[in-house]
Amino acid sequence: MAEKLGKIEKLEAGSVSGKRKLLLVPLIYYGESAPDEYLKMFTKFWDQVASQISNLETKIGSINHVYHESIAMAGEEGLAIIEKLNPACHKIVKQKCDGGAALEITEDKDMVEESMDWERCLMAGFISQKVGKTVSEFYMEVATKRYEKIAQVVDETLKADEVGAIFMREGHRVQFPKDVEVFSVSPPALDEIHRWQRDYITKAQQDEIKAKEKEAEEKKPE
Repeated sequence: MAEKLGKIEKLEAGSVSGKRKLLLVPLIYYGESAPDEYLKMFTKFWDQVASQISNLETKIGSINHVYHESIAMAGEEGLAIIEKLNPACHKIVKQKCDGGAALEITEDKDMVEESMDWERCLMAGFISQKVGKTVSEFYMEVATKRYEKIAQVVDETLKADEVGAIFMREGHRVQFPKDVEVFSVSPPALDEIHRWQRDYITKAQQDEIKAKEKEAEEKKPE
């Protein structure tokens, strides 16, 4: 189980000496249509991530390897893709790479694309339960292969006494090697974002109900 960053403050440098260490950073994105209040939380989140990573590096060592979900290219090509996906995350990753860390080929391109296609299908919804179940099974199958691939890459590239940082969306099911010390980077702003998302969804659902009630009321015969 991953250690929370707050607990790492009490670690002595020698307690993880010689071990393989991995920082698990949750990936948070924002779209062009995101409200300003979310963008503020988003910016705060990544500022806190950068600060916590730097603080942690002073205790367990500098990052040697960077892993990022969906990235199937290394070096400058991989950095360019991350910049398009998430400029805030790219800023941190580039800083670590400029400091000597290697951006690893974390995933298989074909599996990523297949997973994205199945995910799009799931989001579209289905009339037939049979079709929905079949698509869900295909999605879970390729997702499992992706998680296994990521764990394999970490195991093959992260050596003894090295530090890695992996950027993954929350809810992943990657089983990292048992001898790797995994530490979860969890900034306070992440809780703010979670609360905002819950409130946003609740309000959207309430607005939808009110709109349907209003529509039904308007259709009533006079």
